[in-house]
Amino acid sequence: MDQYILGLSCFYHDSAAVVLKNGKIIAAAQEERFTRIKQDANFPINAIKFCLQTANIKLEQISGIYYYEEPNTKFSRIISTYLNFGLSGIKSFPSSVSSWLTKKLHVKNTIKTSLSSLLNAGERCPEVHFIPHHESHAASAFYPSPFKEAAVLCIDGVGEWATTSAWLGRDNKLEKLWEIRFPHSLGLLYSAFTYFCGFKVDSGEYKLMGLAPYGEPKYYQTIIDNLIDIKSDGSFWLNMEYFDYAIGDTMTNDKFAQLFDGPKREPESELTNREFDLAASVQAVLEHVVYLLAKNIKQETGADHICLSGGVALNCVSNGKLEKKGLFKSVWAQPASGDSGGSLGAALCGWFSRQGNPRHSDGINDQMLGGYLGSEYSDEQIEAYLNQQGAIYSRIESSKLAPTVANILAQGNVVGWFQGRMEFGPRALGGRSILGDPRCEKMQSTMNLKIKNRESFRPFAPSVLTEQAANWFDMDSDSPYMLFVHPVRHDKRIATSAGDDNKQGIEKLKVKRSEVPAITHVDYSARIQTVSKDRNSLYHDLISEFYKKTDCPIVVNTSFNVRGEPIVESPENAYTCFMRTAMDYLVLGSFVLDKTQQPNWEESIDWKKEFALD
Repeated sequence: MDQYILGLSCFYHDSAAVVLKNGKIIAAAQEERFTRIKQDANFPINAIKFCLQTANIKLEQISGIYYYEEPNTKFSRIISTYLNFGLSGIKSFPSSVSSWLTKKLHVKNTIKTSLSSLLNAGERCPEVHFIPHHESHAASAFYPSPFKEAAVLCIDGVGEWATTSAWLGRDNKLEKLWEIRFPHSLGLLYSAFTYFCGFKVDSGEYKLMGLAPYGEPKYYQTIIDNLIDIKSDGSFWLNMEYFDYAIGDTMTNDKFAQLFDGPKREPESELTNREFDLAASVQAVLEHVVYLLAKNIKQETGADHICLSGGVALNCVSNGKLEKKGLFKSVWAQPASGDSGGSLGAALCGWFSRQGNPRHSDGINDQMLGGYLGSEYSDEQIEAYLNQQGAIYSRIESSKLAPTVANILAQGNVVGWFQGRMEFGPRALGGRSILGDPRCEKMQSTMNLKIKNRESFRPFAPSVLTEQAANWFDMDSDSPYMLFVHPVRHDKRIATSAGDDNKQGIEKLKVKRSEVPAITHVDYSARIQTVSKDRNSLYHDLISEFYKKTDCPIVVNTSFNVRGEPIVESPENAYTCFMRTAMDYLVLGSFVLDKTQQPNWEESIDWKKEFALD
């Protein structure tokens, strides 16, 4: 008899649900995709309904629900922290604790009450089990990985107590080796600089990473001398005199501002060389600590492979540099490494660690199904919606779709691409993507400013045919989840002048550095997605056709959304985003829409105010 497990993460940020069938991932989705609330923290009822519908089961058929952390342990940490900091935390204590006393301590009851609408009379709600936060992260990293045995490194802001933890995964078991505890957190150190540079914590960290190549690590030693004490084994201690996140309402304090030449940057204000240099400095510190931690785990376990999870595992620059170090034969990062992936880890932990079911791995293929674990829509559903809107479209037969769209891209157009199942995690991987021609010098600024409604410095990723990746990038491994940054090969770069080399800050963006300038960052790197035929055949066909027309096996790939908006989930979301922006074409399933042919689009609201800036 088939056995189903439901994994949940919610009530903090990035709520999500996952369903397993006999240990295999059937469906996974973030709640934000359905509610259109970025990083929605609410109970993921829509994601749960999607998962149950995809598995074609009722809630009563779920054998167990696994939640991604232990609320009582987390609450004890919060109380202990306030007691340790004494009167300095008295102002924020009531607001922090009240939500716990009324809601967060009663997660089991909240989950069962929230699920009652999915049960008929006489049906039972499955039992709810708690999995520690970092164990959920570790499980999400190891169990779907290709490896029979691997070291596991989890780094995030904080779970219950752990901020960094090391594990050894073998077959269906995870052994915890050690942990570093709150308030000493590499993730929160990085978030403190995210906040200080004027970006939103828990979502703007990738901006800080993207900003780093524009600056110099001028503050590296200042950070080492004042903020963090790093030991040779990678363990670290933060000087809390400079931070306010433990018991305050902000990440940093006045002493931090004095150390770094003045107050924090106000959001949306002009970026200066200070922010570029701060980003470069803390990025260098993070990379150094991650390397030392990985080196220590290698010495401790002797493992050939390492798996990464936790929010810091989304730092693809650090991942790429760790891989280049060659400590391990391979590095595998969970594509949903943040809290959304905790739902997956909790479910897998339930199946393997708690129930003791056997695990099989071939050493080559992971179990994430390319990340395509979300919702999908048939051509019939898409056409019904387009007709309802009075949209003008052409229906293209399947054999001609890739050549048709490749020709559109080769003419310099920007294309919204909505195909198959939606991706799980923060990256668009060719299911819900906006695509462009990487050879176009103005493509990055066009897509950032006219379509994504975001800062011009933000880099775009290349989707490259797996079989061609090594001809364009300095890499010798697969990167299907866009989680590794590698350099553009020297023979694809373009020589720059002395004047270009002397440019500072955002002016560096104007320099053409390679044959594919739209995806080449100012340090000649790129955040790479390799596309294989077996993971996404249609996307592979599209890039192959583009390659035939242009001799370039790469397309620009960015997520299908505007700044502050979750990635589109439905044809309605996609068409709305298409009509609101300067996208040229939209491809929904078999249907191709030309913007110039569409009926007039009017809205009663200013859509740029609909989504909170990130």
